[in-house]
Amino acid sequence: MPSMPGAVLLVEDDPNDVLLIQRAFTKANLQVPMQVVDNGEAAVLYLAGAGDYSDRDQHPLPILILLDLKLPCRSGHEVLAWLRQQPSLRRLPVVVLTSSQEMGDINRAYDLGANSYLVKPVAFNALTEIVKTLDLYWMSLNQAPTL
Repeated sequence: MPSMPGAVLLVEDDPNDVLLIQRAFTKANLQVPMQVVDNGEAAVLYLAGAGDYSDRDQHPLPILILLDLKLPCRSGHEVLAWLRQQPSLRRLPVVVLTSSQEMGDINRAYDLGANSYLVKPVAFNALTEIVKTLDLYWMSLNQAPTL
């Protein structure tokens, strides 16, 4: 498989949410490839380039991570804490995309280094608008850090 520079890593355990987000990417006509892992431990392995994710041609470092908080194995907060402790990865932009609107979750995510916090909308059209905004801001306007 060829290298996929500029991939988005979606860390999401709900297959329905994965499908909706993938459809929103398609509807928004985003050309960026998406990699998906379904739990926090897989996210850590992916980002570390370990185990099943050791081939960086198939599993490139993402330019953006979309991170759910309520994950099996390791929570999104735990993944974020781990990521920010990795010198070679700590600058990766992370957008928390979750259903939690609890202020404790929001504050903790920012304390751990989240770059943004978005609540998943119920309506598909609203999700598509969020994806378009993510594309505009993170893929077009934002100056990516060096890793």
